[in-house]
Amino acid sequence: MATSWQPTSDKNMLQARAALLREVRHFFAERQVLETDTPILSNAAGTDPTLEPVSAALEYPDSSNEFYLQTSPEFAMKRLLAAGSGPIYQLAKSFRKGEVGKLHNPEFTMLEWYRPGYSMTDLMDEVESLVQHILGTGPATRITYTELFSQFLDINPMTASVDDLLAIAKQSLDISMESSSKDTWLDLLFSHCIQPQLHGPTFVTHYPPSQAALAEVALNEEGVETALRFELIVQTMELANGYQELTDPVEQARRFDNDLAVRKIEGLQEYPADQHLIAALEHGLPDCAGVALGFDRLLMLKTGAESIAEVISFPIDRA
Repeated sequence: MATSWQPTSDKNMLQARAALLREVRHFFAERQVLETDTPILSNAAGTDPTLEPVSAALEYPDSSNEFYLQTSPEFAMKRLLAAGSGPIYQLAKSFRKGEVGKLHNPEFTMLEWYRPGYSMTDLMDEVESLVQHILGTGPATRITYTELFSQFLDINPMTASVDDLLAIAKQSLDISMESSSKDTWLDLLFSHCIQPQLHGPTFVTHYPPSQAALAEVALNEEGVETALRFELIVQTMELANGYQELTDPVEQARRFDNDLAVRKIEGLQEYPADQHLIAALEHGLPDCAGVALGFDRLLMLKTGAESIAEVISFPIDRA
């Protein structure tokens, strides 16, 4: 307790953080992308079964709604896009329950931006430009999710059964878990068998549709549906996650319902879907691509820090 009042970032890291904030803002100012600021509190929460929001008790006249701290600024930013904001970005505090570790803190900083008129490929080019500018990296490898599973595990993740994936997991990993969810096994194999081998900057593209509830879906060259989603991995660390954004309100509402059904089956708390987002999509979200990038992780890569606690002033155990 005697030292718990102290920050876990030293003065040099505080200065490095301030400098990176300036660099990011300059990058977007040069490209005429507008900085925005949306609420941290929302009366709806994300339905993604893999994320748990932090609830917040809040009372004001004529309302008894429960509120939630945003897991990302995505839904509010899409409402701005639908209202005609044009290209926008945000450096936003985001919150996710239960995420604590070398790369995770329940409160963290997200750099998120949206580009009307951009394809997923266009946005990957811009993400690469930002990362090269900040980190001095070379060109990133671009490879599909399917190609990675074929290369490292000799299996097609789109057509493999749960039993196929379970057999590989038992052969490759010391595990005792059980699950009937195909995505659970795909995530486990990707995070434990594939991602640790991706040292150079790597864009992983075209995920299973079940792993991208907010992305457009298209047929690949084999006629298989894939989500227009990408992740950027640098030095084995997931740094950014981007989509060719879904603009269809009916399909988005269906996916929210599907997420809630999964949450019910898995015994997870169910949260109200964001009807403001559905209304914004009904009004008209422009065709766009968007990406969320972990600002704290970017600073870790830039400074060589080994833990997120080194790059934020007060992690959760000192908050």
